[in-house]
Amino acid sequence: MNFSHPLWLVGFRPFFTLAMLAGIVLPLLWAVVFSGVMAPAPAPFSLFQWHAHEMFFGFGWAVMGGFLLTASKNWVNVRGYHGWPLAALALAWGVERLVLWFAGSLPDRALYLGSQLFLLGIVLMLLWTLLRYRHQDGYPISNLFFLVMLPAFLVAKWLLLFGAEPAAGYGMTLGLFRLAFLVMLERTLTQFMQGVFQVSILRNPLLDGAIKVLGLLCVFAYWLPPVAGAALPLTLAALLLIRFCFWHPHQAMRRLDLCIMFLGYLALCAQLLLEGWGRLYGPAGVGSLSTHTFTFGVMGLIIPAMLIRICNGHTGRKVVFDARDKAVLWLMIAAAVARLVLTQAWPLLYPRWIEVSALLWAAAFALLAWRYIPYLWQPRVDGKLH
Repeated sequence: MNFSHPLWLVGFRPFFTLAMLAGIVLPLLWAVVFSGVMAPAPAPFSLFQWHAHEMFFGFGWAVMGGFLLTASKNWVNVRGYHGWPLAALALAWGVERLVLWFAGSLPDRALYLGSQLFLLGIVLMLLWTLLRYRHQDGYPISNLFFLVMLPAFLVAKWLLLFGAEPAAGYGMTLGLFRLAFLVMLERTLTQFMQGVFQVSILRNPLLDGAIKVLGLLCVFAYWLPPVAGAALPLTLAALLLIRFCFWHPHQAMRRLDLCIMFLGYLALCAQLLLEGWGRLYGPAGVGSLSTHTFTFGVMGLIIPAMLIRICNGHTGRKVVFDARDKAVLWLMIAAAVARLVLTQAWPLLYPRWIEVSALLWAAAFALLAWRYIPYLWQPRVDGKLH
């Protein structure tokens, strides 16, 4: 294998490629299994555990892994992982997908090793970068949250797949992804707004710190009494909504690429409100509405916009959302409406809305893959190395 190929120059290239492919395959696979068209392979965990795991640790960690491998090197101003370490990580990610699908046919040791190898490897690599070069970290305070989050993902993954209470692993996993989005949105969305509109964005250290601390505490809300477990997400939602008002959302609504990220921000607030309600009164809505408000409303809306920006900007191209890029964003908005609104409005058609939302999600990522995977496999157009 040619490890000097452009694909292996920086972390976002292989892992955004894998994320786009996973964004096509995993929703369609879930739709055909959920509808009964195809029977799942036998496994020591439930079909719903597999679905949650693959969307968070398969698709989600391909995106987050690509982002963190790229961003962390910039935070500490080093070259970053490239060549064979990236290829080994990508291989481990692919092996994990096969191991999880054929889990029932594997010995326990092979299952445990194959299902943990990718996440363990990338977590150790990211921790090494952040700890080894901490003296030159441009975000020394907020990156402390990543030092807690990264190993916690290993615990959450184990609980989700093999724990006595998978709901604990699921709640912890969602909480960790939510915290990661809070940290990343705080940095990126404010920069985008300042760059596009030259506006002053509220960055109050006390408010920003309280939001991240509450986000971290919410990771462990499953183990708290109902009132405390509800108070944390409800308080966090209130603080986020207060900050939202000072981030000039009325201006963001004039541009789809920024509007969709603000919609994702609001979806995060809505998910927190639904989670708080659920702690007190039981789950609201039909079909894991709180969970899918996060996966479709937050991940589904924010991730494509971020992929487009990074795939353009980090390959030396101008960050401009053309008609094809906007089509991707509209497809994801339609997928979110189908999964979050139409399932609640017409619950008797619930299985059909699952299929529609999966098709729309897959179509969006197919368009992304057609558009951007060639960019990721080619050298930068501005002549820079990486």
